[in-house]
Amino acid sequence: MLFRMKSTLYYDKNAQALSKQYNGIKFDDIHGEWRQHVPAKPGLACDIGAGTGRDANWLASNGWDVIAVEPSKSMRELAVKNSHPNVTWLDDYLPGLSKLRALGHRFDLIILSAVWMHIPKTQRERAFRILTELLGPSGILVISLRHGRDEAENSERNFHPVCAEELQEYAKRRAISVTCQFEQKDLNRKHVTWEVMVFKMPDDGTGNLPILRHIIVNDDKASSYKLGLLRVLTRIAENAPGIVQKRTEDFVEIPFGIVGLYWIKQYKPLILTHEIRQHPNTRSGYGFAKADFYELAAISNYDLRVGASFEGERASIVTGAIRDACVNIKAMPAKYITYPGDNRTIFECETGKVTKRHQHITLSKEFLQSFGAFRIPTQLWQTLGQYACWLEPAILREWSGLTKGWGVADYNPVEMSVFEWEEGRRDTLRVSQRVEALRVQRAPLSCVWSAKKLRKVHIDHCFPWARWFNNDLWNLMPTNAAVNISKGDKLPSGLAMSDAHSRILDWWQMAYMDSPLKQQFLLEVGASLPKLVDHDPELGDIYESMSHQRARLKADQQLVEWSFR
Repeated sequence: MLFRMKSTLYYDKNAQALSKQYNGIKFDDIHGEWRQHVPAKPGLACDIGAGTGRDANWLASNGWDVIAVEPSKSMRELAVKNSHPNVTWLDDYLPGLSKLRALGHRFDLIILSAVWMHIPKTQRERAFRILTELLGPSGILVISLRHGRDEAENSERNFHPVCAEELQEYAKRRAISVTCQFEQKDLNRKHVTWEVMVFKMPDDGTGNLPILRHIIVNDDKASSYKLGLLRVLTRIAENAPGIVQKRTEDFVEIPFGIVGLYWIKQYKPLILTHEIRQHPNTRSGYGFAKADFYELAAISNYDLRVGASFEGERASIVTGAIRDACVNIKAMPAKYITYPGDNRTIFECETGKVTKRHQHITLSKEFLQSFGAFRIPTQLWQTLGQYACWLEPAILREWSGLTKGWGVADYNPVEMSVFEWEEGRRDTLRVSQRVEALRVQRAPLSCVWSAKKLRKVHIDHCFPWARWFNNDLWNLMPTNAAVNISKGDKLPSGLAMSDAHSRILDWWQMAYMDSPLKQQFLLEVGASLPKLVDHDPELGDIYESMSHQRARLKADQQLVEWSFR
């Protein structure tokens, strides 16, 4: 907090002069000696205390996607004007970096250039721990330490004495190695020198993948419930990062209702359509499958999504089914999923008091919170989201052969096709209908990518459906046929997003904010995009969240990029 409150004032006040000074120095003049330790293949980088964006822009121009973190509003506003399209800016600050952590990234490279001396000694160990938690396997952390005789003279800039020995001790505690350490002179001041330390994370520095493997493969399973809960949490972490209602350094809290919602969406086709047993003794039934669950047969899985509304009897059925699922999850899988060799439960949950009523409900974040709270260790949540595309197949392979271990007479491996989520189909109907309504109103329609006027409209999934199952309104864009075919299943590049920025915002305003779809649009944004602001988001905030989600998809899935130009 001190870093933001004290030193930020200085940088805000002197932004113009400092920008000119920093931009007058080349990246290689400062960072040339440690460049050899940077991964040869560009990935996802974070520049913390990015200032003018000089270092972030250099990385971006060399193929990196970069999150540039800068707490000074004045510095950030100047930097954004000349920012590379692959640099996404974030207003956040040390030591907590709460917004950055909420994005769910794991970085291949993190740079703190001329930043560490701003952090008070009492907050440095926490800051270092958070930085290492943000590193991916084999990730590189670079920290420069300022040594000078002018700390007391620079109280306005909030300088504190620093030393390498302190960081070395933190590194030992975090099991991260120091791979390089050297001193260099300041380019302008004789009384100032710098010490640069390069740290490297082991191949798997999180410890969470072995935990997940233990649950999936080794843990005893009297039913499919443990695998079912793990799959539900994986899907929420990947597809609904914005649903988080509280985040600390130790745990992430999400509405229990969304866990229950995804639970019934998962089990509904398995039990009601395919009649696949989920534990050895089917005569005893399933703890969550009470009367309301069976009544869900008349409701499409596609309608069981965040933002959907229900009236009367259907509202009562959905409420009851989610409530019963939450009660059973707490009593069964959440209670019995423990750390390897330990009786401590991994997940914590508490149910709320929810009463069924024959009245209108909307599956909003607030409504889902009424079912209680579900807590997941923060680093485990991050691993679930980052490795979802690998975890889900592993979960389903284990699930498919699970009944074999129960010794049932009618054992038959479950076909993978039965696990497909019902909403796992490409759907653009709502937006196509909105386009037709706009045509009737003679509203001007243009391709978000090419800016050309549209006669025949194609609806494009901005983030490709084949790579990320998301039919949310914010993700659907009007395009012409040729551009849509050219883009295919590729992810729009930072340049493509930057070029289309104003047109995307104009489309959202015209299609959704000025229509009855506004509430649905905002509810979907709040669930599936990372939350960067505490207030109701404006369209610019939503675009910024979308840009961060783009960077995450590229880094996690190594997606091929597309640019119109």
